[in-house]
Parts: sequence; C-alpha cells; structure tokens
Amino acid sequence: MAACNSSPPRAKWRKVAYGGMQPGYDDNHTDETFLEGMVMNASVVKRNMLKVMLDAVSISEYLCIVALVVLVWTYTLSSSLDENSLLLIDISLLVSGFLILLFTQKKLSLSLLLHYALNVSFFITGLYVLAPIYQTLTRSISSDSIWAVTVSLLILHLFLHDYSESTVKAPGALKNPALTSCISVNASVVASVFIASRLPSRLHVFAIMLFSLQVFLFAPLVTYCIKKYSFCLHICFSISLMVLTLSFVYTLHRLLFVLLLSLLVFVNLVCPYWLIRIQEYKFEINGPWDEAKLCFDITD
Repeated sequence: MAACNSSPPRAKWRKVAYGGMQPGYDDNHTDETFLEGMVMNASVVKRNMLKVMLDAVSISEYLCIVALVVLVWTYTLSSSLDENSLLLIDISLLVSGFLILLFTQKKLSLSLLLHYALNVSFFITGLYVLAPIYQTLTRSISSDSIWAVTVSLLILHLFLHDYSESTVKAPGALKNPALTSCISVNASVVASVFIASRLPSRLHVFAIMLFSLQVFLFAPLVTYCIKKYSFCLHICFSISLMVLTLSFVYTLHRLLFVLLLSLLVFVNLVCPYWLIRIQEYKFEINGPWDEAKLCFDITD
C-alpha cells in the first residue's frame, strides 16, 4: 500500500526560455546552478589616463573657441574693433574654413563646393538684410538685462553642446541632431543677436552677426574635419588655440586668465583623473536573469 501511495519522482528541472511551466516546479524556481553563470563587470571599459586626457582636448578646444568669441564681442562693444576689422576677420574665417574643408576631405566634388558657396551666399545676404531688425530688436531692454541673459545663454550653450561630434554634418552625410544640440545652437544664436543689438551701425551689426554665426555654426564642422583627417593635427591645433586664447585673455584681464586656465586644467587633468579613479568602484553584475542575446550564424 505504501508503494502505491508514493508520488512519482519529479522530472529534472531544465532551464527553458519559452517552454512554459514545468510540472512540479514553481514558475520562479531556481536551482543550485543558477549563480554559476554570474559574471562581474563584463562590459566595464578599462580606460587609459592618456587617452581620456586626449579625448578631453576637444572640450577645451571648444571652450577656447567660445572664449575667443566673447573676446571679440568685448573688443567690439568697447569700440576697439571697428566694422572694417570685423569684416576682415569674417572674410579670413570664411576663406580658411573653405580651405580646411577642401584639404581635409578625400571626396569633395565641385558640385558640393558650389552647393556650399550658394548656401553661404544666401546666408550672408539674409544676415545683411536682417541687420536693421537685429539692431533695434532689444532697444527697449536695459543693457544690464542683456548682459545677464547673454551670459546665461552662453552657459546653456556650453552645457548642452554636443562635444561627442555625433551630430556634426560631414560633407555628403545626413545626421539628425539631438534636441539638446538644437537648444545649444539656438542659445548661441540668440546670444549673438543680443550682443549685436547693442552696436551703433548696421554694418557693425552685420559684421558681428556674421562672425558669431560662422563660429557657432561652422566651427564644429571644421574641427571635426581636422580631427578626422589627422588626430595629431587636431591636437596641435587645439594646443595652439589654447595658447592663443590664454594670451588674449591675459592681455584683457588677469583674473579672467586665471579662471580660464583653471578651467582648462580642470577639464584636461582633474576630470580624467576622477574618471579613472571611480572605475574601481564600478560594480556591474550580469547573469542568467538578463535578457537573452540572439546570435545568428549566417553561412553561404
């Protein structure tokens, strides 16, 4: 009778993905081999200090570019730069940008150059036509409010700028910019309009708007082309830009020079050191509970 009342032995538990519940086992059952597939820090990237520092150069490079724009704004508002000097700077930037695109691109056709030239001509014509509107746009707003809003917009621009260069449109490529990148560009444009509205003449407004938009809109493309063409050239260009910016800031104000130098040291040395140090606290667990990754072996 005891043998007749004994229940049949349970089938051995098997790990199945879509087989449903197994008889005799709960839906959330795990056996003693469950933790054998656990892997610690499987996808954690081991970072090198020198590589992180070299990657941080791109951030310092753009900080110096924005600092140079602010310097030009300052000299223009103080009447140290007239409209003729600004127009000369604009022409120099435009020609140098086209030359960099020409020499760093392997496949740059004549039709693409004509397309760029046509777009730039429309861009310059539109700025010149709208210059009187920019000049009188903020006439009823006090200068103190203009300076405060401009500084806030520049900080927002730097904070939301895409330093990874993932939204840069290289020649012949189409990439959708992220929302934060669009907000960053719009903030720089509005800041440029606010600065231009404090200038006395139409030509002055046109020259400073052309300079600002050339830098904010096209500088990321130019620096991306230099970096893609030669990383060593990118590093030399970035270091030269830092030295140039620091020298100009030093002649303007000693305290601003110390602040900018401290910011560059913080970005290029302190932040990479922190990133390397916090890697030892990285704790990531992977195991059988993770979503399965399907692998397909396609053979001819």
